[in-house]
Amino acid sequence: MLPVVGEGEVRTPCDGSAPETGTHVAGANVVLDPGHGGNETGAVGPTGLKEKDVNLAVAEDVQQLLEAQGAKVVLTRTADYNTTLRTRALVATDLHPQVFLSIHHNAEPDGPSDVPGNETYYQIGNASSKRLAGLLWEEITKAFTPYHIAWTADTDHGAKYRPGSNGGDYYGILRFSAGVDAVLSEAAFITNPPEEHLLADPSFQMVEARAITAAIDRYVTTNDPGSGFVTPYPRTEPAGGGGGPEGCVDPPL
Repeated sequence: MLPVVGEGEVRTPCDGSAPETGTHVAGANVVLDPGHGGNETGAVGPTGLKEKDVNLAVAEDVQQLLEAQGAKVVLTRTADYNTTLRTRALVATDLHPQVFLSIHHNAEPDGPSDVPGNETYYQIGNASSKRLAGLLWEEITKAFTPYHIAWTADTDHGAKYRPGSNGGDYYGILRFSAGVDAVLSEAAFITNPPEEHLLADPSFQMVEARAITAAIDRYVTTNDPGSGFVTPYPRTEPAGGGGGPEGCVDPPL
């Protein structure tokens, strides 16, 4: 899926331009963004499991489940290649979905936890984005809790926001997609050995996908408010590089 940026012209995954080819997609119910890709691996687990691969696997499972319910679903990347944050967000703002979800898995927890430390980030000032984040937090927590492992977490885990230096959204995927209800999900810590072991299992990936699907269904069909909302502690460290055109290599189009 490539966003159209002009007459007969599309934006490539690395923010270039190319002649428009293929079938035009007019809209979607849900846009899923499998984070990272290509030479941006994202976090890497102790045995070498790459976040980019888990993100895509879970996104594909969610797509399968939602399409079985009749939803029209688009992925911002469909294989292992680079895609800039601006291009990912432009796909969503072009298609005007009911839900835009960026799927990630976390790293560098604060420490051990008795419960799953999943986090969902919502757009500052967007009540619908906040509600979606709360529903995702509920469903993922419910799905992960039966697994009795040595979980890790940040001390402020939950449904939250992260402000940038100007008070707006820190995360580019939420900032660039303003106008669309967007959430960034960090469902487990891939750098924690027991969690990495779970995330490497396709059956657990499907557990996460079912939880995401249930949350999206509740968001669209109910007025449930969601829960798990927390006030985050201030963060000064960067969340990691990447997402720009630097070093980005377009796949064959």
